[in-house]
Amino acid sequence: MSYHIRPSDHFTAEFKAVGTEQLTLAINTLTGRPQGLAEAIHDARKNFKRLRSLYRLAAADIPAFRRSENARIRNMARTLSTSRDATALVEVCQYLVEHAGNGDERAALKRIGKMLIARRDEHADDGNLLEKTVAAAITTCHRALDALSSITFQDGSKKGAKRIAKGWRKTLERAAAAREACTDTTDAHLFHELRKRSQDYRFYLDLLQRLWPSAMHAKRIEVTKIVDLLGRHNDLALLASLADEQPHLFGKSEDVAYLLSAVITRQKFLREAALKVADSVFRDDPKEESRTISLLWQDAA
Repeated sequence: MSYHIRPSDHFTAEFKAVGTEQLTLAINTLTGRPQGLAEAIHDARKNFKRLRSLYRLAAADIPAFRRSENARIRNMARTLSTSRDATALVEVCQYLVEHAGNGDERAALKRIGKMLIARRDEHADDGNLLEKTVAAAITTCHRALDALSSITFQDGSKKGAKRIAKGWRKTLERAAAAREACTDTTDAHLFHELRKRSQDYRFYLDLLQRLWPSAMHAKRIEVTKIVDLLGRHNDLALLASLADEQPHLFGKSEDVAYLLSAVITRQKFLREAALKVADSVFRDDPKEESRTISLLWQDAA
């Protein structure tokens, strides 16, 4: 199956099937590595994000499980983030080069890019530590599978519809609050929160796309724009933070000045673009939209 949950009297089985698939995909990817270790880690972390969103959707019925497993998966993903973050900084620096305001800025950013590539390669060279981290992550996935196998819900189409509608409403309410918090601010943490809530919504549109394929596909395209724009924004924030904390990595002070100026300029553009799309995506009332989801679920079931 794929990342879809079918309206059914047997919500427990559907929930377990989707969660099991994400954990199994992560294990197989980290073990087989068809496109290399770096890409395997990147793909596995996407599986973990989908899994955490799935658990969040039904959080009201499984609060203890959701808290413990969310912490387990979150911490595991963080242990795998170092190598991916180093690659992301290389990519976002190239993005800055492509949007450089003048030749001097472009030259400075290219010099910094070379340093970031060297830094990324140094992380990659520490293979033993990374292999241990990956092995620990695979073990954690197996433990998460064991925990998932013990979960049960009260099944039935009406109970499933109510459960889905509640999770959907809470997600939209959190997204609306995150959007409101981003008004008249440049706080990178607040925009990262909006990205995470938008990502939850995108995953739920994937999970339930079969209820209303055309409408959910259109919404997914829009919300993906927010996720991508604010993902870039977050990578720029990480790059600026590294430059503040370890300026010696970036060479001349003039180059650091060019870097920070470029980051500020592009982040402003990304924030404005993301908020414009968010105003469209999250314009509907959460209660009304969740009620529609409930009716669609019951009709399909």
